Amino acid sequence: MGFSLLGLIMALAVLAPNLLLVWFPPLSPMPEARVPRLLGWLERAGQALCLVVPPITEPGELVGWWAVPALAALAGYYALWARYLATGRAGETLYRRWWVIPVPMAVLPVVVFLSTAAWLGNLWIAAAALVLAAGHIPASLIIARRVQPATGRTVPR
Repeated sequence: MGFSLLGLIMALAVLAPNLLLVWFPPLSPMPEARVPRLLGWLERAGQALCLVVPPITEPGELVGWWAVPALAALAGYYALWARYLATGRAGETLYRRWWVIPVPMAVLPVVVFLSTAAWLGNLWIAAAALVLAAGHIPASLIIARRVQPATGRTVPR
């Protein structure tokens, strides 16, 4: 254990755009989606771990080139938040596919944390990212299936 300034920066960089939902919540209500309790727990645990673990674990040997995919995924994540704001804060936009990625707002943070783990040579961050992936991606897929972003219509239960 120890402190990692780079870990803190990356954790806050992924958390920061989520605060937009406090000031700029979706204007259209999202349909209710039933996410299994286990997935919900995994998702929340992964989110907490990815916020706490990177700053409190010392980096190992830095592998500088891994910063490139970490920062590229972070830039993509920020671009998707900009898309959310640019599309009039439609809640469906948070679950809209991008290119070949079905739920990029769930996948990109996982990529950021896995790349950060490789960059900082820290297996604890990788473990936290895998917990996040196990909960956040399937939960987001369940919600995305309830919404048809192209039309804004919901899928019947």
